[in-house]
Amino acid sequence: MSTQNKVAIITGAGSGVGRASALALLKEGYCVAIAGRREDALQKTVELAGEASSRVLAIPTNVCNPASVENLFAKTVETFGRVDVLFNNAGTGAPAIPLEDLTPEQWQAVVDVNLTGPFLCTQAAFRVMKNQNPIGGRIINNGSISAQTPRPHSSPYTATKHAITGLTKSTSLDGRRYNIACGQIDIGNAATEMTERMKDGVPQADGSIAVEPRMDVNDVASAIVYMSSLPLESNVLTITVMATKMPLVGRG
Repeated sequence: MSTQNKVAIITGAGSGVGRASALALLKEGYCVAIAGRREDALQKTVELAGEASSRVLAIPTNVCNPASVENLFAKTVETFGRVDVLFNNAGTGAPAIPLEDLTPEQWQAVVDVNLTGPFLCTQAAFRVMKNQNPIGGRIINNGSISAQTPRPHSSPYTATKHAITGLTKSTSLDGRRYNIACGQIDIGNAATEMTERMKDGVPQADGSIAVEPRMDVNDVASAIVYMSSLPLESNVLTITVMATKMPLVGRG
């Protein structure tokens, strides 16, 4: 199947990595359903698509809500006919405060978006992908480098991202019978609104504050295009795309 006939769903597509990935896939000829909570942000992504905007479907979505997720997939299939790629990208974090000061509500809010959301979207993707013709598809999870190594005061975010690795592996295993491939991208310091604070310095494991290098978010989008372009008999199970000089290797 050529990319001109492929359909992708991207959550958290109103900004950052999600927006860049949507625009990159559109350039490759994909039809793309973009999901996010803020309709105005999604419309901005549509505007940035330019001439390719006719192949964009903006669907305001709460990934924590099963009915909202079902609506996302139903409208995508109704409009484009199938789903070939799901990029579980939507995510959130809790305040960077000591673990003992976090409230149960702050913990649960991160779990709902970062873990339950990808599960619900993966479940919906399975239901579509195993019944379409040709059968199968690809699911990509945004793990973040926090799936490997934590930052200070990040227990909810880090815990959910470690859990995403388990979800990725289970999805990869359970998807075999349906020709569904699943992989994970761990992103380190892409230049987005979320990482703006790194230009002024962020806490390090030794208690110091340090400025951290960032990388072009389009380099992440290129990796998403590569993972999406593979035939379903091949899979990138895990990939790390990071700013070369960021303090991950040797962190702490």
